[in-house]
Amino acid sequence: MAKSILFPLLFITTTVFLGFFISSAESRPPFACDPRNGLTRSLKFCRANLPIHVRARDLIGRLTLAEKIRLLVNNAAAVPRLGIQGYEWWSEALHGVSNVGPGTKFGGAFPGATSFPQVITTAASFNESLWEQIGRVVSDEARAMYNGGMAGLTYWSPNVNIFRDPRWGRGQETPGEDPVLAGKYAANYVRGLQSTTGIRLKVAACWKHYTAYDLDNWNGVDRYHFNARVSKQDLADTYDVPFKSCVVEGKVASVMCSYNQVNGKPTCADPDLLKGTIRGQWGLSGYIVSDCDSVGVMYDTQHFTATPEESAAAAIKAGLDLDCGPFLAIHTDLAVRRGLLAEADVDLALANTITIQMRLGMFDGEPSAQPYGNLGPRDVCTPAHQQHALEAARQGIVLLKNSGSLPLSTARHRTVAVIGPNSDVTVTMIGNYAGVACGYTSPLQGISRYARTIHQAGCSDVACGTNNLFGAAEVAAHEADATVLVMGLDQSIEAEFRDRVGLLLPGRQQELVSRVARASRGPTVLVLMSGGPIDVSFAKNDPRVSAIIWAGYPGQAGGTAIADVLFGTTNPGGKLPMTWYPQDYVAKVPMTNMGMRPSRGYPGRTYRFYKGPVVFPFGHGLSYTSFKHSLALAPTDLSVLLDTNLFATKNYSTLSSNAIRVKHAKCDSLSSLFHIDVENTGNMDGTHTLLVFSTPPAGQKWSPNKQLIGFHRVHVVAGSKQRVKINIHACKHLSVVDEFGIRRIPMGSHSLHIGDLKHSISLQANLEGIKV
Repeated sequence: MAKSILFPLLFITTTVFLGFFISSAESRPPFACDPRNGLTRSLKFCRANLPIHVRARDLIGRLTLAEKIRLLVNNAAAVPRLGIQGYEWWSEALHGVSNVGPGTKFGGAFPGATSFPQVITTAASFNESLWEQIGRVVSDEARAMYNGGMAGLTYWSPNVNIFRDPRWGRGQETPGEDPVLAGKYAANYVRGLQSTTGIRLKVAACWKHYTAYDLDNWNGVDRYHFNARVSKQDLADTYDVPFKSCVVEGKVASVMCSYNQVNGKPTCADPDLLKGTIRGQWGLSGYIVSDCDSVGVMYDTQHFTATPEESAAAAIKAGLDLDCGPFLAIHTDLAVRRGLLAEADVDLALANTITIQMRLGMFDGEPSAQPYGNLGPRDVCTPAHQQHALEAARQGIVLLKNSGSLPLSTARHRTVAVIGPNSDVTVTMIGNYAGVACGYTSPLQGISRYARTIHQAGCSDVACGTNNLFGAAEVAAHEADATVLVMGLDQSIEAEFRDRVGLLLPGRQQELVSRVARASRGPTVLVLMSGGPIDVSFAKNDPRVSAIIWAGYPGQAGGTAIADVLFGTTNPGGKLPMTWYPQDYVAKVPMTNMGMRPSRGYPGRTYRFYKGPVVFPFGHGLSYTSFKHSLALAPTDLSVLLDTNLFATKNYSTLSSNAIRVKHAKCDSLSSLFHIDVENTGNMDGTHTLLVFSTPPAGQKWSPNKQLIGFHRVHVVAGSKQRVKINIHACKHLSVVDEFGIRRIPMGSHSLHIGDLKHSISLQANLEGIKV
């Protein structure tokens, strides 16, 4: 990943430099169909008033086979005789425009872009509107950079893999361990990024990595060699859920297949996954791209075929449209000449990629004359965008423990010792797959706005290999009115191709925390930066550590957000999007075991299936105020109407273990509206995240312990109440998946857990008014 460039400006002042560059911005020439080119402007594929499929077919019909093949890879070649420029498909926008891919670069009129918190942090907000708004801001800046010739329009984000194992180095990129949460995040972020109007796209998003990809490099097993053995049940119940949501609800424009094999077959060469599931069942209208060099990996590392041209043919025939890497450009010609692949197969792949380019307006001539053509340098790193980044960080911070010492008081805590290897970091706060931020506010800088600070690093880096700086840290803590330790991880510990070995704080960090807490004259607060969970049981159980905050990787404005929470300007409302396990959990769970459900000697994974001890549970998060819930409207029964035609043809086989197949139910009529009153019974205004879980009837062997079915974030003024309406849909929310991967609705009494309330709703099958 490219290293970020630091700007010597604080968050609050970083927009000043933008005006300097506005006059020097240059717009890019047309990608194709330049109205000044008399040879091409009248060609059929350049006529924007024609249907896109007609234009795409016309263009493909004009290309030679050699030209077609050079368009199958991410650095697609120019076709000068048709007035088409070369194009780099690979750009990234995980939580802001990134320069990780070669399609985007910073400099000149675009020295940086707004860097939002890492995805795992914004997932903790449980705020769907926030996720969509972040997508809109990012796509505004992406379009502006495209117009200025510095970026593409195809962004290979978001990452919606399930954070299955707490050691995974890329878990930070994901929305967490719950498939419903991940699916809602994905659909909303994609909607914001693409900002679709009709069939037109602002940018084209891409979810990744399909599927069952959540191991990079662990215990001698890497992602290039790993064969993920996944049951049909876990695939349908967990791994595929966010991907399906992104296609069906988010209408994502592209999909990336992963490096790993699934049940013995490379995902990028599996027609059942690509053509059968993604296009057939879910109805993808867009292109499918390989993870970078994964087609080459399929041949060179996994030895899937005897010859490279056979691998090229297998991938394209399976449904792959674009190769991130050179493999298809090198080997597709021989695959066609040997008869392994028809030119029509190549045409179909190109139709999918070119259609997206046309939906982006890339064949409509002058970019400045198109929608979003007015966006430029003045639309990047704007004060409004940077405020969104700050607000996202505030909403994602989670208060894990508070013995009453928080919030700090500017009157009582006038001097604060700020200690730890992450106490004055900048680039660490933006995590991986990031770009160049507009500017930064470190935790030390943020806290310095509230109090006089005494700063000691304590450790020279997060590895914390020695204790030779501990003494100075203890002295600082003893002199101050309060102590804030900013500890945790960074990309040297968890990253792409870097899975963690364990869950404890690295090196001697735990010793530093304990020694400083003993020396501190005032309250000691532990702030953790990380993507994955950390076993901080020692601090949770230490009364001298009066509060613990998880900040994730909080983005460019992270220091401001952390300080605002510490001093009560912001009342924290974030909830953990993943389980925090104890260290001994990982000894029982190989990363290579993809099973979600417990079995003999294997404890299972995530809050849905694991029943053992935890440090902090999924959904945990405290506030500076208190909330009370009450049910204002709560149905107690629901009749599940069956589709009489399907039910009859199946000869009643739709019923299995007293559970109805979802596709045999009349799902449109199977919803119930719940009204929940949320009352703020404390003394401070606050934002509450209402989480709704369901537990199926007892005795269902397929079922999770409980599963998240809905959530809503609501701001409630102290002493008042707000009514939240949540629609519970039987097919979506009360169904489970059997061992064959079939989704069913169990009949009987389902328990709903709504905050601190428990409510039962009874489901009964009904066939033309006759209860079954």
